[in-house]
Amino acid sequence: MPDLLIELFSEEIPARMQARAREDLKALVTNGLVEAGLTYASAGVFSTPRRLTLTLDGLSSESRPVKEERKGPRADAPAAALEGFLRSTGLTLDQLERREDKKGGVTLFAVLEKPGRQAAAIIAEVLETTIRTFPWPKSMRWGSGNLRWVRPLHSILCILVDEAGATTVPLTVDGIQAANTTAGHRFLSPARFAVTSFDDYVVKLKRAHVVLDSAEREAAIWQGASNLAFAAGLELVEDRALLTEVAGLVEWPVPLMGRIGADFLHLPPEVLQTSMKEHQKFFSVRNPKTGRIEGFVTVANTETADHGATILKGNQKVLSARLSDARFFWENDLRVAKAGMGEWLDGLKAVTFHNKLGSQADRIARIASLARHIAPLVGADADVAHQAATVAKADLRSAMVGEFPELQGLMGMYYAKAAGLPDAVAHAARDHYSPLGPTDTVPTDPVSIAVALADKIDTLAGFWAIDEKPTGSKDPFALRRAALGVIRLILSNTLRLDLRALRQIADSAFPAALKSGAGNDDSLLSFFHDRLKVFLKDQGIRHDLIDACLAMPGHDDLTLLVKRAEALAAFLKTEDGPNLLAGFKRANAILSQAEAKDGVEYSYGADIKFAESPAERDLFAKLDMAEATIAPAVSREDFNEAMWAMAALRAPIDAFLDATQINTDNAILRRNRLNLLHRIRAICSGVADLTKVEG
Repeated sequence: MPDLLIELFSEEIPARMQARAREDLKALVTNGLVEAGLTYASAGVFSTPRRLTLTLDGLSSESRPVKEERKGPRADAPAAALEGFLRSTGLTLDQLERREDKKGGVTLFAVLEKPGRQAAAIIAEVLETTIRTFPWPKSMRWGSGNLRWVRPLHSILCILVDEAGATTVPLTVDGIQAANTTAGHRFLSPARFAVTSFDDYVVKLKRAHVVLDSAEREAAIWQGASNLAFAAGLELVEDRALLTEVAGLVEWPVPLMGRIGADFLHLPPEVLQTSMKEHQKFFSVRNPKTGRIEGFVTVANTETADHGATILKGNQKVLSARLSDARFFWENDLRVAKAGMGEWLDGLKAVTFHNKLGSQADRIARIASLARHIAPLVGADADVAHQAATVAKADLRSAMVGEFPELQGLMGMYYAKAAGLPDAVAHAARDHYSPLGPTDTVPTDPVSIAVALADKIDTLAGFWAIDEKPTGSKDPFALRRAALGVIRLILSNTLRLDLRALRQIADSAFPAALKSGAGNDDSLLSFFHDRLKVFLKDQGIRHDLIDACLAMPGHDDLTLLVKRAEALAAFLKTEDGPNLLAGFKRANAILSQAEAKDGVEYSYGADIKFAESPAERDLFAKLDMAEATIAPAVSREDFNEAMWAMAALRAPIDAFLDATQINTDNAILRRNRLNLLHRIRAICSGVADLTKVEG
């Protein structure tokens, strides 16, 4: 079974497109080959800035013959139907098979045999289709050809390798003929060379100053940059996204370290790091003792006689210009911050948040008012929370955030401190956007929590008020993320909040024209519950357990809701849990059928004087004992204790149902026993509505 090697060699592929391009190449080629009848043992895909490479091991040398049977019309069908069937199969009438059907008639069948095809022919077809239909996010045409590729495609390497050696697959795409050759590094080894296998290809590429595997390039960059920083008594700042991007920019990585000029060392480390990353693709190097960014690492794509000195000199010149801009922004922003940030706050009046929800200044006023209401609920000072919410978004008008939007919030912290505001206010400016995602850090400072909750609840209430809710996969205003942020803030800090009441407070700040029915429905609370189910699913709590707890009072208190769900989930993982659930469902089914049949609810209290058997009397006693424990446990929200008290009912419920005929002919006994089943249902529903639990 031969191996296949494909390389598509072009001008530089943007780094951001390479990972997706690798997966697309692998999927398009392997799926096409399999659909054509070939099989393979394993596949590997690689990329550098100038090439996409696919290797397949153990490819079948030819496709298997295929025998296909097609049912045609009846033999006595009209001539037009017969002619159409013959045209579709390419056969003549005497080549069709005649078979008698169940009704005594004769039906015609065509048996088509397709012989196996050689792998090379199939590969040529699949690869040409792949090249011509490749799903680049952006592509271009060049010269006089019609082919579109991300950048001009120069050559195609396509060989099949077996015991006899390497064979080039015959293929020509838009004038580019497949061959067994490739080229090395653009500057260090530009000459083309032939390869005979994937292993030979990798070795010769490295000899020609090309590291094929992006993971290997990442490791080389990280190790080289770390060594340079360590030798200077500094440390490299980790940035996995930048590392991946830089590995996609070079074929032969050569890390070089330089120093940042003394005139820029006073800038906040985040400003230096962001400026160097966004503009220059430099890694930051910091002093481990002070945390100050003092150097940078750039990754060259070549080796030079002066060991990179000229490259570093040029990079430092460009970097100085960039950092001069950052210094100007910083110093100008500090002037505004020290003056109280009034210039920025006034400027936000002219910034539209949403055409129906007013300006950013309008939104800030709403958030500040809501933060004042939330503050005492989370242990924060109401005045400080109001002040923090008022200035938290002021940095949106700063020059630094205008240049680097990703620094919003963080720069707000620096400017709040420069304005002489309390640390709690500064930290709230930094943290009020958090958490942004499922792994983002959750604020724990009370003022930060109050402002972060107010920010997100105002967003959700506002878009609910104007009926701009997420639909399907569309969520242009990131409302699902906002809801998840509220959930994580509440659960991580064990907050006891009434979400329905907070939504009503938020609604009260909107103009009357927007509030028609805005706070009168529970769709926003249901939206929180839906996001909570998604969040808890990742923690192993099933959606039906959440539904069972949602049926209980207080479901607008997410912390209480999760406490119930966690207790129920833990209990159902024990041996007693599923058994008690089965007994409960058995009792509930009998009771529900009787209530439906009789048209009454059997909830008037069972009397032990009508108990006949020991099992029935024992159940009365066990229910009394369980009730004495469960009710106080539920009232103090100790749901684990309540569930374990319910577990003690498992055996007496089973014994009672096994030994007792519920629907007896004696009406008094029947009614008493059905009332007893109602008592079982009521007691076992103290933590959650078990009727909604599956299984």
